Amino acid sequence: MQWQSIRLELEPSREFPRGSASRIYLLRLPLHDDGRIDDNALAVAPAQATVRRFWPNEPDLSGIVKASDDGWAFAFDEDGEILVRHRPHPIRLGESLVLTEPDGRERAFRVASLRALQ
Repeated sequence: MQWQSIRLELEPSREFPRGSASRIYLLRLPLHDDGRIDDNALAVAPAQATVRRFWPNEPDLSGIVKASDDGWAFAFDEDGEILVRHRPHPIRLGESLVLTEPDGRERAFRVASLRALQ
């Protein structure tokens, strides 16, 4: 298990036909070698599992990553939670994750980078 810095970039959609490298999430998560989140490491150090959201023309958001009934979620203080589906799905470079926003809108994000943290 190793803590990783993970960059998610918005994939192409109707709203953003070319995707958007300026609409990103930066995650800090413990991952097994196969890309699955290490639930035990997350339980031991939950405050270290962080998320930052960067969106043009909107304030940056910071929060934590936590387990939820449907997978795992990004919890932001005043803006609610963003559900990440496919809990058992590994996080691998170039693959996608679907995020469900508090209003129910789903958006796909590509894992643009993975970097081991020391």
